[in-house]
Amino acid sequence: MQKARLRKLYKEKRAALSQGQIDDYSIAIANNCLKLDIWDKQTFHLFLTIDKLMEVQTQYLLSILQGKDKNVVISKSDFDSHSMRHYLLTDQTKLAINEYGIPEPVDGIEMKESQLEVVFVPLLCVDKSGNRVGYGKGFYDKFLEKCGSDTLRVGLSFFEPITEQINVLSTDVPLHAVVTPCKLLKF
Repeated sequence: MQKARLRKLYKEKRAALSQGQIDDYSIAIANNCLKLDIWDKQTFHLFLTIDKLMEVQTQYLLSILQGKDKNVVISKSDFDSHSMRHYLLTDQTKLAINEYGIPEPVDGIEMKESQLEVVFVPLLCVDKSGNRVGYGKGFYDKFLEKCGSDTLRVGLSFFEPITEQINVLSTDVPLHAVVTPCKLLKF
């Protein structure tokens, strides 16, 4: 299935969710993440929610990670190169909302992709093979390509995987798992 069509459809599906549904689904997703076989890992990358895009509210998962005393890494986007730099989230990390509505670290302790053990990945939809549709700029595919071969890639989705295969590019990096409000699927 074509990504552009799916992108439009799933943006519309997300826009139809109420704030209460987004919160309830996000809590369920965070709780289902507890079922993942990842909790022996120490360093996790987490995206911070872009509220205007009605993304999964990751503050619930962040609370779990911090409660388990894990290292949490967040990113800062470079829209000229469509790349990201990654920073350890600490009590001293200052965040600012960029012009695209993305909460980002102002500065901090920079981390390399090779240091990440688990990456939680935003998406609009995913198929049953772990292929995802994001926003179409390639930020996460470029980022995931630089991670270690043993880095686990976990998508967070409000919606169940689609049954049709997503048309993928050679640069697309598939997920190892996706967590929805109702279940956990491994690929």
